[in-house]
Amino acid sequence: MVDTNILLDIYSQDEVWEERCAAAIASAADVDLLVINPIIYAELSVGIEKIEDLDEFLGTDFRRDSLPWEAAFVAGKAFRAYRRRGGMKTAPLPDFYIGAHAAVQGMRILTRDPNRYASYFPTVGIIEP
Repeated sequence: MVDTNILLDIYSQDEVWEERCAAAIASAADVDLLVINPIIYAELSVGIEKIEDLDEFLGTDFRRDSLPWEAAFVAGKAFRAYRRRGGMKTAPLPDFYIGAHAAVQGMRILTRDPNRYASYFPTVGIIEP
């Protein structure tokens, strides 16, 4: 699964991260399918005006998976753990849904935010650019 931050770095042509993230996606694509879900798609859409532009950016390189019901349950449990650790947000964060999706489907996550995923989803393999 490719986290939003990786895709945003490429889309925005981030001076520090674009090249590393593009290389990490290329490397991951050599050994696995690249997957996004509706949460990642929604996060990407915030900075892209037209759906056609977003779809063109993503092309056909990414399989678009629905969020499994089991992942929503696991995301809720991760959010509960977050709140018990002093987290201040009042609704589950997108990373909880993304991490839970990866956990229940046995996927790894390509991300620049490994700490939250590792903390709440310790069975998920993390790939960093």
